[in-house]
Amino acid sequence: MLTDLYELTMLESYFARGMNDIAVFDLFVRRLPRVRNYLVACGLEDVLHFLETFSFSTEHLSYLKTLNRFSDAFLDSLAQLHFTGDVYAVPEGTIVFANEPILEIVAPLPEAQIVETFLINQIHLQSLLASKAARVVTAAGGRPVIDYGLRRMHGADAGLKAPRAFYIAGIAGTSNVLAGEMYGIPVSGTMAHSFVQAHDSEYAAFRDFVETFPESTLLVDTYDTIGGVQNLIRLAAEMGSAFRVSAIRLDSGDLAALARQSRQMLDDAGLSQVKIFASGSLDEYAIEGLLEAGAPINGFGVGTQMGTSADAPSLDAAYKLVEYAGAPRMKLSAGKSVLPGRKQVFRTFRDGIAAHDVIACFDEGLPDTPLLRPAMQAGRRTGASPSLDESRSHCIRSSGQLPQRLFSLESADPPYDVEVSGRLAALESECRARSIERSFAGTNRLTWPTAQDTEPESPPRS
Repeated sequence: MLTDLYELTMLESYFARGMNDIAVFDLFVRRLPRVRNYLVACGLEDVLHFLETFSFSTEHLSYLKTLNRFSDAFLDSLAQLHFTGDVYAVPEGTIVFANEPILEIVAPLPEAQIVETFLINQIHLQSLLASKAARVVTAAGGRPVIDYGLRRMHGADAGLKAPRAFYIAGIAGTSNVLAGEMYGIPVSGTMAHSFVQAHDSEYAAFRDFVETFPESTLLVDTYDTIGGVQNLIRLAAEMGSAFRVSAIRLDSGDLAALARQSRQMLDDAGLSQVKIFASGSLDEYAIEGLLEAGAPINGFGVGTQMGTSADAPSLDAAYKLVEYAGAPRMKLSAGKSVLPGRKQVFRTFRDGIAAHDVIACFDEGLPDTPLLRPAMQAGRRTGASPSLDESRSHCIRSSGQLPQRLFSLESADPPYDVEVSGRLAALESECRARSIERSFAGTNRLTWPTAQDTEPESPPRS
């Protein structure tokens, strides 16, 4: 029921006409957001779980009946509707590019149609956030990054799915306790300013917190950052060998200057083991700037900017019919044309580094690495799902095969090369002509449409 109304109205029309042949739908991203050089595919696990458990309950059907839009016979058919099709997908953590299918659904038309909204929703959100997190991880240069974004993410579902996507992309942990319980992601946290404010003095707050959590990270900027560091040094002198505080956290101000001054103070006090953790409206650009400035920061907490992918908050994700009843299909909408037919994506490597991709027909035997793999057959998974750590390792491997220029936070020059195979290009031309014929079938138009009338922007050849 988490779907758009038009999915159901289309299904009733299919039902009335007995349109139940096998359909193929591709889920892909039409174009990369500005300054994004690649995407990290994510969300497949939730898609597979949804497809395996898909059904309409009695309560669902009772609600649909109150809309007075659907026939009783159609609603009765929904009671028996389950997903029985096949899914081909790139594994979670795979690096993908524009127009490459992230997953392909092969199923009877009603089954493949009704799942559209949920599939886009899950793949879009998790791929968007994993791709943002990968940039943050790159900027941090091997220093741990902790997800602090839950409180400003767009709702509870995003708040749970985001830490999973972040972890696959390389984030070290999350402050989100429920995500830690559900997915086994390491949980991490420090303290809030309110804890310090609740005490009569900052020093008393530090002392009380350390008594409970000796190896904690103390937030030092509630009143004055340098004063907070001085209070920590005072506490260390008082506790002697019992002092085991692991880090301080800087959350405001000129982080680079404060980190340098704090590091000097800690080292002079013999506290070189105390690390510096930074947070406060950080993103990949801020982190890169801090490290380029030589700030002695050991780790980062990143919240809103990563949790909402603030600079690129959406992907142009699409789920389009590319084959029905054995015949390739395509749309010709300007700027939104679709490559027809079932597909495979092949990645070519040179000396272990990805050189270019080829989007091809699914049965082309190109001598390169195919990315789409069978994930479901006849409505059931083809095997056990990889663990979250396995998907994380796959993302690390996939990222490690990218050309170095793609790790820039600005647009890569040149961008990664994605081509269309000769056979698929020929199929596209043939299908385009048939689609135009289909468009004008049964009309009184006597003149053939001009190229200006009909020729949309095609997906890029390279």
